[in-house]
Amino acid sequence: MNRLAKIVSNIYKLPEVMQRAALSYTIGNVVKFVGTAGIRFEKMSTTEVVLTLSNKRKVQNHIGQVHAAATALLAETATGMVVGMNLPDDKIPLLQSMQVQYTKRSQGQQHAVATLDEAAIEQLQTLDKGNVSVPVTVTDSVGTQVVEVVMQWAWIPKKRPAKTTTTPAPDQPTPS
Repeated sequence: MNRLAKIVSNIYKLPEVMQRAALSYTIGNVVKFVGTAGIRFEKMSTTEVVLTLSNKRKVQNHIGQVHAAATALLAETATGMVVGMNLPDDKIPLLQSMQVQYTKRSQGQQHAVATLDEAAIEQLQTLDKGNVSVPVTVTDSVGTQVVEVVMQWAWIPKKRPAKTTTTPAPDQPTPS
């Protein structure tokens, strides 16, 4: 279990009435932009992350809807957190690509659900580096899917492998 998963596990030991607020506060305090936007954490596990974003003035566009960038942030946060719940502490997650197609006008708050299957989880936990496509669904308050999203996450080791220098054998000439 990595550090993030341990923190989340400890939060789930709190009384149920406190868990969502504790998740939102804790993650929002570490990832400042998430806290500033007001993303609320509804559920975090190794297989699923569920988030909501209220349609408040600070995240609205010129027509009073959740701004396109805020919608992308919601999807990116959900997928990044489900990756983070599974990635060993000696790896760094990196968003490799984000494709967001806005398909419907949103109404009210938005709701994101990101999931990982067992094969993706195994890759995250066992491969030194790699990438995985993380599915996420973003719907509005009336249940309409407002975007089609493909988030590609990569990971690499935190520490770069030490460079190895080869010394020529004594009977070999030194390259010039």
